[in-house]
Amino acid sequence: MLFVSCDRESIEPLIGHSKIVGDSIPEPLETRIGDAVAGKQVFVSRERGHCILCHTIKGLDQEFQGNLGTDLTQIGNKFTKGQLRLRIADINYLFPWIPMPSYYRIHDLNQVENQYKMQPILTAQEIEDLVAFLTEQKS
Repeated sequence: MLFVSCDRESIEPLIGHSKIVGDSIPEPLETRIGDAVAGKQVFVSRERGHCILCHTIKGLDQEFQGNLGTDLTQIGNKFTKGQLRLRIADINYLFPWIPMPSYYRIHDLNQVENQYKMQPILTAQEIEDLVAFLTEQKS
């Protein structure tokens, strides 16, 4: 696998600082409403978010859930949609030391394979779908 350094100076963030309020992105990244069913697919899909690699949700009918990240079973009780949106889109904005990927970030990356340069891991719609799915995870 060939990695190249990104030019950190010339890449504008997909999410401007004006969209971030405190520890959240209050407004959706996409005009369509998030779909929780599609969000579940992003959560478990190896080809998309693959969140299940590190996180677990009790009651989710999926094998091999991870335990490296936070248990997300009741995450909908703990965070607002805006807080979830920022944590998924750009966790490194809040916590630069956390190994979780920033799924909607293309700037300030150190090693990106050429075919993935200037592309976020997830689309804005997939972020909204994940937010819809995680918001439903309540006691």
